[in-house]
Amino acid sequence: MPETTTGSAAAAERFEPRIVAFFCNWCTYLAADLAGTTRLKYAPNIRVVRVMCSGRIDPQFVLDAFAKGADGVLIGGCHPGDCHYESGNYKTLRRFQLLRRTLRALGIEDDRFRLEWLSASEAEPLKTVVNDMVEKVRALGPLHLEVPAEAFAAEGEEVAAR
Repeated sequence: MPETTTGSAAAAERFEPRIVAFFCNWCTYLAADLAGTTRLKYAPNIRVVRVMCSGRIDPQFVLDAFAKGADGVLIGGCHPGDCHYESGNYKTLRRFQLLRRTLRALGIEDDRFRLEWLSASEAEPLKTVVNDMVEKVRALGPLHLEVPAEAFAAEGEEVAAR
C-alpha cells in the first residue's frame, strides 16, 4: 500500500521556533559545551550568544532579538552567589524582572522569555531547559511583532548618529 504524505506534510508545516540564548561564559556556556562533548541531544532551535557575564546583557539585546525575528529569548547565568564577577547575576535578575514587565506590555507572552541559573556541570538540566522552552514556544506559535524592519533600521541609524 502506498504511503500517504500527510505525515510528512504535517512535519514540514510544524512550526520551529527561533530562540536566541545569551549564555554566561563561565557557567551556562560551559554547560552547553559539556552537553555537546557528552553528546546530549537537545532541540537545535537555539542560537547561542556567548557573553562574559549575564550581568552584561543589555535589555536592548533582548528587545533587538525579538524585533529581528526571535520567537523566544533564553538567558543563562551562574547560580546566585557563584558569579565570577561577584554580583552580575543579581543585576541580571533585577533586569529580567523589569524587562519581563516591559515585554508583557508589548504583548509578548512570559514563556517566550526565560532566565535560568545553570552551572558548568549542569549539561543535563541545560538540555531539559532548552527542550522545555522550545516546546512551550512551539505551542505559542510564531511571534508576530508589528515592527517594520525599515522602522527598526532607521531607529538604529538614528541612535548610531548620536
